[in-house]
Amino acid sequence: MSKLKTFTERKPVNAMVMRLLLIWIMSLVTTTTSAQILNWPNEQSSQWGLAFVDVETTGLIPGYHEMIDIGIVVTDIDGLELGELFLRIQPVHPERTDDGARAINAFDEERWRKLGALNADEAVDKITTFHKEVATGKNILMVAYNSHFDAAFLDHLFRKQERSWREIYHYFILDLPSMAWSLGIRGLTGRSISEVLGIEDETHIPELHTGITGARFNAEVYRALVDLGVKK
Repeated sequence: MSKLKTFTERKPVNAMVMRLLLIWIMSLVTTTTSAQILNWPNEQSSQWGLAFVDVETTGLIPGYHEMIDIGIVVTDIDGLELGELFLRIQPVHPERTDDGARAINAFDEERWRKLGALNADEAVDKITTFHKEVATGKNILMVAYNSHFDAAFLDHLFRKQERSWREIYHYFILDLPSMAWSLGIRGLTGRSISEVLGIEDETHIPELHTGITGARFNAEVYRALVDLGVKK
């Protein structure tokens, strides 16, 4: 009897917890903007946009390594540019910088200070303000090269400030190599895909290799893929 009583006493609590959990899950798959309730891009494309995102980091492990810069190019769904943003971010733990990462992006703590790198809180504010200005109420889909990598670092950047990147981007994320793969381009690196598409590869000079060069390259790859898809 005591076990039955304990179970029945817990049932209302469990139901309440499940209800709150469901509300939380639903909040993750929607943004805070009213644009989220509009039609899907195949139904009303003018209400959608794309944000081509590329980040440079101190290493490969989100949460341990940190973002040191971010480039964002926002376009309509056909690839017409609406605006771009580039920020450098000063990491809290520069001593964790991986040698491999430094060889790619030439990160140097003192150089970053001289170049006006922001702290994480300032960076999040700048990113959200930029999107409010350029998105103008549209749903924005994040697009990246190896999108899981960029999304993971963006998530950590926002969560450390007790924010969510869902404030600016839709739940779905698009990945450029996957798009290329579906069109028969089996390369995975930027160089291999750009060669097939006949576009210039992103710079590999460390001092010039930044998030904005990557974001611009991503947008160019997307436009080329769209053109290729139309021709097929």
